[in-house]
Formats: sequence, C-alpha cells, structure tokens
Amino acid sequence: MIRSLAHFGVKGERRQGRVGIWVVRSGAAEDKIAAIGVRVRRWVTYHGVALNVDPELDHYRGIVPCGIVEHGVTSLEALGVDATMAEIDQVLRATFAEIFEAADSCDVPCHSLTARK
Repeated sequence: MIRSLAHFGVKGERRQGRVGIWVVRSGAAEDKIAAIGVRVRRWVTYHGVALNVDPELDHYRGIVPCGIVEHGVTSLEALGVDATMAEIDQVLRATFAEIFEAADSCDVPCHSLTARK
C-alpha cells in the first residue's frame, strides 16, 4: 500500500501502535488513508486491503476507524490525486508483485507452508 501511494505522490507511513497506513496533512495532522485486515477462522486466513480513493469522508464522523479517535481519515481525492479505479488497480497489482514475487523463489516446499499438523 505504501509503494502504491508513492506512485501517486502520496507518502504513506506506518505508525507504532496504530493500524493502517497514515499520511501527514498540513499542520502535522495525521490521517488514515488505508487499512489491511487479516482474520483467521478454522485454520483459514482471510485478508484484504482498503484504500480510500474517493469515499464520502463525512460518513466517517459516525464511526471510529480501528478504534483511533484522535486522528482523522482522508482519501486520494481529498489529497488532490485524480486517478481512475483502473489506474489504482494496476498500481496495486504491480506493487504487490514487486513485494511478493520473491515468494516464488522460496527454498521451503510450498506444501510445508500450508500443511496442518
């Protein structure tokens, strides 16, 4: 997610003790722009990402994203990024491949990574 944001000129960062990807706004305010979710149920993992492209940010007034009340939420649109969903999808796929293509060359047999004992 951080590499994808960088492609659009947005500096995304992690923060110790906080979930998600953060951007520093004017006045040093930090807003959440993306999240990564993971759930494990019956030995199966479910995972996904959420990137705020152009949501109605006023709707976030009624919720507390990830339980963090002292920071806001932003989007690519609010940061002045004019990108289509197709462009964002392409960048997400490309940066995902950059990070995880090394898994193809792993020395550990694939079956040992997924085998349940």
